[in-house]
Amino acid sequence: MTDTLETLQTLVRALEDGDQRHAIRALTRDELISWRYRELGFTSQCLSAGLARAGITRGEPVGLLAPNSAEWMVACLAILDAGAVVTPLDTQMPATELTHAIQDSGIRHVFTAGEAARRLEELQLDAPPRAIHLDAAPDAPEGWRAWCADRPEPDRLPSITAADQAALFYTSGTTGPPKGVPLTHGNIAANAGGLLGVEVGRPDDRILVPLPFHHVYPFTIGIIVVLALGATTVLPHSVLGPQIVRAMREGDATVLLGVPRLYQALDAAIHNRVAERGKIPRLLFQGMLRGSRLARRYLGWRAGPLLFRGLHKRMAPSLRLVVAGGAALDADLAERLQALGWEVGTGYGLTETSPILTYNPPEKVRIGSAGLPLPGVDLRVATPDEQGLGEVQARGPNVFAGYWKLPDKTARAFTEDGYYRTGDLGRFDADGYLYLEGRASEMIVLPGGENIDPERVEHALVAVDGIRDAGVLEHEGRLAAVLHPEQSVIRGLDAEQVEARMQQALGEANGALPSHHQVGHYRVSPDPLPRTRLGKLRRHKLRERFTELARGDLQAALAPGPLPEEQMAGEDQQLLQIGVVRRVWNNLAEHFRDRRLTPDSSMHLDLGVDSLGWVDLTLELRERCGVLLAEEALARIETVRDLLREVAEAEEAAATGTTLEEQLRQPELLLNETQLALLEPQRRHERLTGQVLLTMDRALMRAWFRLRVHPEVPDLPDGPLVLVPNHQSALDALALAAALPQSMVPRFYWGGWTGIMFSSAIRRWLSRCTNVLPVDPYGGPATALGLAAAALGRGHSLTWFAEGGRSPDGQLQPFQPGIGLLLRSQAAVAVPVHIHGTYAAMPPRHRWPRRHPVTVTFGTPATVEELEQEGTGDQPQERIARALQQRVAAMAEESGNAS
Repeated sequence: MTDTLETLQTLVRALEDGDQRHAIRALTRDELISWRYRELGFTSQCLSAGLARAGITRGEPVGLLAPNSAEWMVACLAILDAGAVVTPLDTQMPATELTHAIQDSGIRHVFTAGEAARRLEELQLDAPPRAIHLDAAPDAPEGWRAWCADRPEPDRLPSITAADQAALFYTSGTTGPPKGVPLTHGNIAANAGGLLGVEVGRPDDRILVPLPFHHVYPFTIGIIVVLALGATTVLPHSVLGPQIVRAMREGDATVLLGVPRLYQALDAAIHNRVAERGKIPRLLFQGMLRGSRLARRYLGWRAGPLLFRGLHKRMAPSLRLVVAGGAALDADLAERLQALGWEVGTGYGLTETSPILTYNPPEKVRIGSAGLPLPGVDLRVATPDEQGLGEVQARGPNVFAGYWKLPDKTARAFTEDGYYRTGDLGRFDADGYLYLEGRASEMIVLPGGENIDPERVEHALVAVDGIRDAGVLEHEGRLAAVLHPEQSVIRGLDAEQVEARMQQALGEANGALPSHHQVGHYRVSPDPLPRTRLGKLRRHKLRERFTELARGDLQAALAPGPLPEEQMAGEDQQLLQIGVVRRVWNNLAEHFRDRRLTPDSSMHLDLGVDSLGWVDLTLELRERCGVLLAEEALARIETVRDLLREVAEAEEAAATGTTLEEQLRQPELLLNETQLALLEPQRRHERLTGQVLLTMDRALMRAWFRLRVHPEVPDLPDGPLVLVPNHQSALDALALAAALPQSMVPRFYWGGWTGIMFSSAIRRWLSRCTNVLPVDPYGGPATALGLAAAALGRGHSLTWFAEGGRSPDGQLQPFQPGIGLLLRSQAAVAVPVHIHGTYAAMPPRHRWPRRHPVTVTFGTPATVEELEQEGTGDQPQERIARALQQRVAAMAEESGNAS
């Protein structure tokens, strides 16, 4: 779009020359919003004029603390046009580091949005910057549009030179606290010009940017280069996999700008999807991939677009190029991406170099290398050894002049003749391609003089089954490691068993390493290792983690409570930047406050959410968080991370209209004919079978488990009633059925998980004979509660386990509000019940019971009105649930069998 790029102000002024071509395609939850070049240029200049009119001066840092959006780009361009300094801040930065960056930069104004705005308000700042909201309503006084002038006023703005500061980035802090890196207009313009010179893209390209703009790599390439090229920036609605795929399709992306971790996830998702189709499709896919790879490597044929055209059509119809930066792309992964039919471009650089130093162009890419130096970049390898390996040093117009307010660090960063010390070890081949071999500052030198590249050892560790992530460091003269295990491998193991499993995995990894690269000491971290948003290991934090994780402290690290946000993986932190996701996470932390809660926690195995638990949990998310999860979404959820991802994609529940309680007063409207047929009277043979099964159950419970009932003949009222027992074991329903007077049992309906009680024809028939109603955890709360309400409405009685799942430790868990909705909708009488002994006889996850006495105690029946007055809580259903829980707890205490 512009032939010469002297300053970024020049770029902003030239935007309107792009006329009606698309500059931005931004996807929202429901639509694709386009900004044309003329609109982007005009709006940016109106905002820049407004900033100048408000007193923002030349060279003044202005913050940007917000997720990517078209408005982020508008604010960025306006700051540059006004002669101020763009200061992008990571929305996931820990509070101490974010506070440091804000105070260190001296920003007085900050553009913000969403969860980042909330975080900003919570910081303890002596002089908080003024917040300008990018997501405010168009007429809101706190919104960015209120700062816009009526028309651009370029003549009243300062004229910027190449030497003027354009941006102030804060490094991700891989080796220490974030440092300010000031870049001039000339630095960034020179780097963008070099990339344009090697034809990194085309004017008709649509470049998808799922990376945060606070990092210089997507900032320079995803904004500056794209606009200078006259191309289009495509912004996904979120960084979730389905939204990135949606952006590739609906944004019609031709180029994907990513980091290695993104391509690892993409590659894994493709292979997992194929594997789900069965063995034959998986073998066929692997054969095609192998053939495409060999054809590319030895014959130069690009067979991928033909062999995998179906995949391209479904996922990314127009995508031709994937670009990887931010970290080295694994050579094997790069070849797989090529084999799938995409061209691969890679590069190497640092924040301090604006950022690109080398580029590996697709037409002459050398997999495994960092590429060729960019035009205008002077690279050298200092003091090379016999293999030509030494520190990579850089000089050129794209290299910064020094760190912000850190003269000592600046002096150490440059050689006497003006080369910047990158700290990376590398060598050149005969054709001038740069190959990197790790970072000099991260090399580990053992007492015997051996130089160890920790990344090599880390790659060997994570290649072993059971180790999800690994960080290597030196400890007492030996190589040591912090190992983060795969949760699926260690689930259900205690600390000692986890240690043994990691010892086994470490032995396997050491077997594949030279003796001086083998890890002699390790500690297990149940939480993800500290990494930056782009996936780099924060090694100074790794040392802190290693110190904290004394071997005997693993059990303490597994203690109940939510995983702190700063210890989560980058993608999980980014998920929490979505407001509704954070609300759900906070609700889960309260709901499961007695469990260890992490994104990897299994909803069923770790949190104990069974069929009734799903009913209550989805109801809670609907009522408290405004989230309405579809049935097909529930079927995909295995872990907390899965739930959070589905929440990010889910529709918000309607704020108005008929409530679920009102719907339950006419439950037949919630049910179809097949479901209603479950409530029809049993036929004679079904009734007789049920009586036989009940007789067998009573005999088993009284003979083997020595069942005792208090009182011996429960005084239960006529009419619809709901038994509300505690829930410890799969034996609870059997014990309760045996404890009821035999004449009353046919009145009662029971909830049964469809995955067991309705998984075959014979089980469906037995459920029919015993009045078991299907509880589908993937059907949402309305269906299960509707069946229960319909049973009560027809004069039947019901048993409802209000804890929502079996207790993991035998202790009474909080009762969920679903029981309150059910009782209120039908005005049924509730009977609290305490069951003791079933946990000892058959705790959760045990397949066979052992002999142990069981006691069932029936409490005093209570009306809805009594319970609502007795309990505490904001909502009536909560008060009812808590009153019942308190009654059951009191019964346990009275019997001396607290559970």
